[in-house]
Amino acid sequence: MLSDRTLVLQAQCTDTIKTIHEKIQSITGLPVIEQRLIYRGKQLQWEQTLAECEVQKDASLNLVGRMRSTGHPQAWQLINDVVSLIFFLYKNNPPAPILSVPRPKTVKSMLLEYLTMTPQPDSDQAYGHLQIFTASSAPAALVMLYMSCHKPNRDAAEDAIRQFISSSKNVLPKYTYHQCVPIILEFCKSLSMAAGTDDPLYVLCRGSLAAIVECIEIGENKGLIGLRDIFPFVSELVHKLLRDLASSRESNSFVGPSLSDVRDFAAIVVPVSNEIMRHDGYCGPIKVPLCVELHNFPVCYANEIALLHGNFVDLLREMDKCLSKVEEHVGLVMKQDSDTLFFGWCQYLAILKELNCISKVFSGCGEEFWEIMNHRKSALRYLIVKFAKRSDDHKWILEHREVTNFEARRHLAMLMLPDVKDEYEEMHEMLIDRMHLLSESFEYIANADAESLRAGLFMEFKNEEATGPGVLREWFFLVCQAIFNPQNALFLACPNDCRRFFPNPGMSLVTLIMGFLGNL
Repeated sequence: MLSDRTLVLQAQCTDTIKTIHEKIQSITGLPVIEQRLIYRGKQLQWEQTLAECEVQKDASLNLVGRMRSTGHPQAWQLINDVVSLIFFLYKNNPPAPILSVPRPKTVKSMLLEYLTMTPQPDSDQAYGHLQIFTASSAPAALVMLYMSCHKPNRDAAEDAIRQFISSSKNVLPKYTYHQCVPIILEFCKSLSMAAGTDDPLYVLCRGSLAAIVECIEIGENKGLIGLRDIFPFVSELVHKLLRDLASSRESNSFVGPSLSDVRDFAAIVVPVSNEIMRHDGYCGPIKVPLCVELHNFPVCYANEIALLHGNFVDLLREMDKCLSKVEEHVGLVMKQDSDTLFFGWCQYLAILKELNCISKVFSGCGEEFWEIMNHRKSALRYLIVKFAKRSDDHKWILEHREVTNFEARRHLAMLMLPDVKDEYEEMHEMLIDRMHLLSESFEYIANADAESLRAGLFMEFKNEEATGPGVLREWFFLVCQAIFNPQNALFLACPNDCRRFFPNPGMSLVTLIMGFLGNL
């Protein structure tokens, strides 16, 4: 029987119980963690779906609120004070404080105090402490203040949220910082609904969430965050990438996909793909079409798998069009012998790398991906030479040499070499007697620390005034000659090919000599 105390909710049979709890929280404000749903005398578990719980259409569920004792009374009191202050600011719109007047406690300072109170050695205690933040609906209150029309309120909320995101990473140990995932996820959900996904504060929170997700396992049974929690960000980022890729293809002046979108997409889509492949129902790449294979997965995963495949197809199709545009440009460069660099293309390689990762989840998608790469290899080679950076991972390209040429492989090989820096205050100094060139060089180089050699060499010959790069080059040339001089017997010439040399097995100090040559 319906009454004024009855909540009427619409849901799909594939919705999880946690989704129902979240709908109840959005209506009543009762935190999810304090809710219990009872059906036919049994408590329903978060990870179960309505179908798995055999909840029928028009069924009545009993909602029970749980009052718990807490081991963190000071934290509860502080967060309650924070929320009370937020509502006071929101309702009264006080003017911005005067800098010269001592200010009372602010939302920002109280949140920092809350973080510093986090129990450090005990992971369970720290998790319970951090749960208080979401259980008190503090994230939703802060976002409400952020959306205020009163600028001082909006600025105060933005400063508080930004500080919480940065300080949680700097103040808390790494293992405790990872337990902030539910808090940052709550910020993301509230900000995306209130301010939109292009809001700078939302982008900051999403980036922080992506950075943590990259380092932890996700899954419905992992405790911190599930696949259904994180997957909406994949769909959101794919939508943005498709939009920006199309713009970069249609306009040479457009800057292309943003670095933050590509970085967050890479950080999120890899653990999503890994979680799908770790599941018990995964028995190798999923066959396409998906209708048969998805029966091996729980219902809550089936939707995400289907969406991920659709995202892959859409992104690959758009990247094919973008590479076609790059090919047209490469053709013009060869004809005109001049090149104009379009920075809207600089994220193409990073997106292709993640598409290669997703392709491994589905049967036939890897072949489809590399078939397109082979068809557009002139564009891929151009992108490698122009935009591949030392900090990027290029192993996925090197696994398929057929799509590269000598110039592209040479560029990738050069990126593997350590970057030469000229920032060292002290150089490795050597004073060498020409008469004892090899022996003294051995003493200086063989026992030197590798880090000091990277700082650079200051070379000088005894009884000679000349110094500088020319002297260093001459010394290096003379040492190389001495190393392969047959009279020194460090190496033996190959009898069949005079261009080849082998270490002399008769030398008693082979290990030391090899160390010297390695440092050299």
